Amino acid sequence: MSTFLARVGRFSARHRMVVIGAWLLIFAGLIGTLIIGGNLASPAAATDSIPDSPASQALDRMNDEFPASADATGDTLQLVFQPDGGDVSDPAVSAQIADVLSDAAALPGVDAVSDPFDANRPYISEDGTLAVATLSYGELSDAKQVSSYDAALELQANAPSDLGVELGGNLVPLGAPEPGIGEGVGVIIAFLVLILTFGSLLAAGVNLLIAVFGVGVGLVGVLAYGALFPLGDNSIILSAMLGLAVGIDYSLFILSRFRTELRGGKSVEDAVARATGTAGTAVVFAGLTVIVALVALLVANLSFITEMGFAAAAAVAVAVLLALTLLPALMRTMGTRALSKKQRAELASGTVWVEGATQKRGLLRGWGSVVVNRPIVSALAGIVILVIVALPLFSMKTAFSIPGGADPESTERTAYNLIVDEFGGIQSPLIVLAEGDDIASKTPDVEGRLGALAGVQQVVPAEISADGRMARIVVIPDGGPINQATKDVVTTITDDADSLTGVHLEVTGETAIGLDQDAALTSALIKYIIVIVVISMLLLVVMFRSLLIPLIATLGYLLSVGASFGASTAVFQWGWLDPVIAAPQGDPMMSLLPLLLVGVLFGLAMDYQVFLVSRIKELHDRGMSPKKAIREGFARSGPVLVAAATIMTVVFAGFATGTFAIGASIAFGLMVGVMADAFIVRLVLIPALLSLLGESAWWMPKWLDRIVPNIDTEGHALDAAGPVSASGAERLPVGAGV
Repeated sequence: MSTFLARVGRFSARHRMVVIGAWLLIFAGLIGTLIIGGNLASPAAATDSIPDSPASQALDRMNDEFPASADATGDTLQLVFQPDGGDVSDPAVSAQIADVLSDAAALPGVDAVSDPFDANRPYISEDGTLAVATLSYGELSDAKQVSSYDAALELQANAPSDLGVELGGNLVPLGAPEPGIGEGVGVIIAFLVLILTFGSLLAAGVNLLIAVFGVGVGLVGVLAYGALFPLGDNSIILSAMLGLAVGIDYSLFILSRFRTELRGGKSVEDAVARATGTAGTAVVFAGLTVIVALVALLVANLSFITEMGFAAAAAVAVAVLLALTLLPALMRTMGTRALSKKQRAELASGTVWVEGATQKRGLLRGWGSVVVNRPIVSALAGIVILVIVALPLFSMKTAFSIPGGADPESTERTAYNLIVDEFGGIQSPLIVLAEGDDIASKTPDVEGRLGALAGVQQVVPAEISADGRMARIVVIPDGGPINQATKDVVTTITDDADSLTGVHLEVTGETAIGLDQDAALTSALIKYIIVIVVISMLLLVVMFRSLLIPLIATLGYLLSVGASFGASTAVFQWGWLDPVIAAPQGDPMMSLLPLLLVGVLFGLAMDYQVFLVSRIKELHDRGMSPKKAIREGFARSGPVLVAAATIMTVVFAGFATGTFAIGASIAFGLMVGVMADAFIVRLVLIPALLSLLGESAWWMPKWLDRIVPNIDTEGHALDAAGPVSASGAERLPVGAGV
């Protein structure tokens, strides 16, 4: 592979205008596809539902048997009144409420406004402190949804303050907000890290240019697909976030090797070929691990999760292809200007860097020596830190959606909670379907049993289907959909579905469907972790031709994932960083978050493992003792790994400052996972454990060694053959270099 990639790099360098033009044409073609597709297609909105869940199937059956319930259309909002005086029936207060409701009836899009004082259908709490009116809307276009909701918000804001008016519900579908300042700051800090790493403004600029262009190509491609088929906002956010991070890192790894080859005395073209053949091989392998991890989300068997995985995988694939083709073209254009002024001066004076030469002592070299010399203490310290950070995960709760909106401080959530406190789960009732012969005669027993369950506030009398075989019973729980008592009610009904002779019960509605979705995601997470561990072991065995290195690398990855889960729980569920994180906190974690973190962090962890240990293996294969190879490999690859991890950290941190709860929680989890994996697992645990293992770290049975393919990440084929031209005819001597 190294020889092939070296030829690709040399070809791209020699024909750089062709390569640059080809990528610009691809970008323009994708933009054209996006424009044409957007004009021609009118796709349905993306959905996050799990249509094959038992509760969803029960809902479909209910709609078939009770078509009147399925025919209800239009959106609603609630005006919740909690006056300071504490009595909504006070004549002065009720007059004020009537005035507000009169204004509400004149709002754009409103078809009807209910009267909470209607004797036939009152909506007033028992203690008279709360009244609720419902605003019913007809079918609204996207534009009218926004304008109508804004008008309702204005009405709520302008209502008399002593009425304590809150607006419940939301006419506008949840969507990702515009990018905030944090994302831009993250990119700026990443650029500064690149300048410090390279000592060259030009090299840093090219690195960032490749990454940003890659994000542009990937996003336009994803959006072009989304113009024809529905895509969720989460798919776009994840692909942008991951595409930018890996785009910077992959270019960084190849550029760093290119600079090293130049310092070793190679010509620009040979340095491009060598860097693409060696670091490029590692980039291909690392990129493939990320892509495989994301595509493996298929095992979840959930369409919206698969969609997110494929969108992000496409962004990563673009980043890899750009690093192997467009970057060599730009490296050829930069030439020795990719080096710092000091390095160019050294090269001009004839001073070249030689493999095996004495290296200057530095922070990372010293750190590596400490870890290698004290491996037991280092390993134990790293494990203890990761375990402590991971501890909150044992109290992690998940929910597929948060009732009342994602922001605990919003008027929507306040209104929802006020209604739950006074009326129970009336906004999200359980719907129980009772099926059997002559069901009407059996419904009194069913209703009695349901009403006797702990956590049930009220049972609405049953509605019987036309054929007399099914009854539809509405159950009002004491709490909301994510309340544990409500979940227990659903579980009890499901477990006792056939306890009454001749009657079978099924539960549907928002709560039941949410529980099914949460359970499906939990089951998918378990399957996915197993698949990821197997993939990790297989890929690393091929990569390093060892059995123990894949084992410790995978265990380290699991520790970093645990730390990511724990920190995310402490921040987004417990609210530990509420003053710092702008996104809403205090709710259960979104069910899809653990699944995404497992997949993305696997790919990133394998990146760091590949770039660190492949350098150690290269030096060990050249005859260095295990501990010396660890020290030297750590000193050579450590600075680049630290720079790459720092860049990913600040990029994810920028996204974590956003106000979109899902995007911020994904970014924060990835940020912590990257820090844990790069700075503790790869820079502490791996060198410490490799030092303890010694030569046995590289052991592999002979029979397995014969059947495992050799992908030559270290570029030994290039050492043996010398630089090969794009045509394969030209062979030049190999200069000294890394």
